[in-house]
Amino acid sequence: MAESGVANQNFNVSWKVDVDPSFDYLVRLFFADIISTSANDLYFNVYINGRKAISALDLSTITGDLAAPYYKDFVVNSSVNTDGHIIIDVGPLGEDTGRNDALLNGAEVLKMTNSVGSLDGEYGVDGRMVDDGSGTRKVVAAVGFAMMFGAFAGLGCMVVKWHRRPQDWERRNSFSSWLLPIHTGQSFSNGKSKSGYTFSSTAGLGHFFTFAEMSEATKNFAESAIIGVGGFGNVYVGEINDPDEEGSRIKVAIKRGNPSSEQGINEFNTEIQMLSKLRHRHLVSLIGYCDEGEEMILVYEFMQHGPFRDHIYGGPEGLPTLSWKQRLEICIGAARGLHYLHTGTAHGIIHRDVKTTNILLDDKFVAKVADFGLSKDGPGMNQLHVSTAVKGSFGYLDPEYFRCQQLTDKSDVYSFGVVLLETLCARAPIDPQLPREQVSLAEWGLQWKRKGLIEKIMDPNLAGKVNPESLAKFAETAEKCLCEFGSDRLSMGDVLWNLEYALQLQESNPPEGASDADDADASIVSSASGVTTVPDQSTTSANELFAQLADMKGR
Repeated sequence: MAESGVANQNFNVSWKVDVDPSFDYLVRLFFADIISTSANDLYFNVYINGRKAISALDLSTITGDLAAPYYKDFVVNSSVNTDGHIIIDVGPLGEDTGRNDALLNGAEVLKMTNSVGSLDGEYGVDGRMVDDGSGTRKVVAAVGFAMMFGAFAGLGCMVVKWHRRPQDWERRNSFSSWLLPIHTGQSFSNGKSKSGYTFSSTAGLGHFFTFAEMSEATKNFAESAIIGVGGFGNVYVGEINDPDEEGSRIKVAIKRGNPSSEQGINEFNTEIQMLSKLRHRHLVSLIGYCDEGEEMILVYEFMQHGPFRDHIYGGPEGLPTLSWKQRLEICIGAARGLHYLHTGTAHGIIHRDVKTTNILLDDKFVAKVADFGLSKDGPGMNQLHVSTAVKGSFGYLDPEYFRCQQLTDKSDVYSFGVVLLETLCARAPIDPQLPREQVSLAEWGLQWKRKGLIEKIMDPNLAGKVNPESLAKFAETAEKCLCEFGSDRLSMGDVLWNLEYALQLQESNPPEGASDADDADASIVSSASGVTTVPDQSTTSANELFAQLADMKGR
């Protein structure tokens, strides 16, 4: 397609299928990248009936390999299929985006039964008789209708006709609620609820909110309600009706996606998919969502004390300094959340964006991992890694992942090692204002650790308040997280164990400079994970837990 000689490469390839406009249709699209010679080389958009169905599709990232088969399902609602056609388009992202290619290897268009279980055109989706003005149609004895075309193989030679798109095409035709992807094992369809279109899934996607409810909760998305800004969009604080207690209101965090963000749809879907199957005390909970029109809004539990980073450096003035015990407990909570991500599902989940701004603190300073928009499922049974384009935040990126584009859970471990150094040193992971040897916190911290002088770069607020053995264990853990090769790094379970041991060392023999006031309100250790199981409401201290584990008689 890139070799076609077309002057304006912002084109699409189209297929048109005649359908009965009184029915919904399942559209299944088949892809296999047999064109590319290297991973992450081909990105393209997919449209159905002029609406963007998939944005910036990268098959090598999804499948982890070249030429691997992949399919995706969509439901096309009869309410928008008024002209009797389903049109499928594929095309490049646009000008100045590198390679101008796209592919589609096959497609199936399947008629869906209506509310009375009929596939006969005499009955519409709602089961009522359809009068086309020429009398009653004859009943067609059909148990299924399937239209298959495709199975195209070659180097993208599948052109049916060319469509040039106006410059505002993408802006006017973004993904909306009438076209929802159906994912294997976690279906999304276009069921209607009292409040509008909603997901139909057994996975529990949370509550559907209308856009009016979101506007009311944030006072029309007032600037004064903004509590955070990210690549996906702004985060607002708002109030909604408490679903568990009639008549009361609760605070929530509302993340509103930017419609112009190319990756916004992917992150929106990823976040919903991940959080709908994950439940853990140390992961931020998804309450609900809104996808009216072009809106992409996610509603989370409100984390009163905000990002961990604000409490160690760079935050608003007047925030109290966290004690060493508090910092350890926050790191332990985050490690528990990540350990659950890595081990709590069949293949595990890799967060891909671990950093101090994605570790949030609730009203009791319990740490919870947030922002799953970049998360990926871990490698399968016969795989050692996931091949994918490099994404994440500078200063936290695993160098092995950056070089080889091979993602593993050890990439999260590396990022968490940077978080540990931030916790200790109270400075940013990248600071270009510093001398060259100090710009990267990971490199600078490792240099001082190898000299045996890690205390020299410790946060001055902690001076004289940290048990030397606790500090040594903490620094050793950070160093092992930051090994150049993933195979040499600790697992997140080992990181968690080491941090709990560092906390035990601090509690068992606190230095004289660490007053009781420093730790008076810092008891935020949550339930133990791994070897023992303690209810979340337990007040069991780390000392007691270690004593129980060390007791050969058991409990």
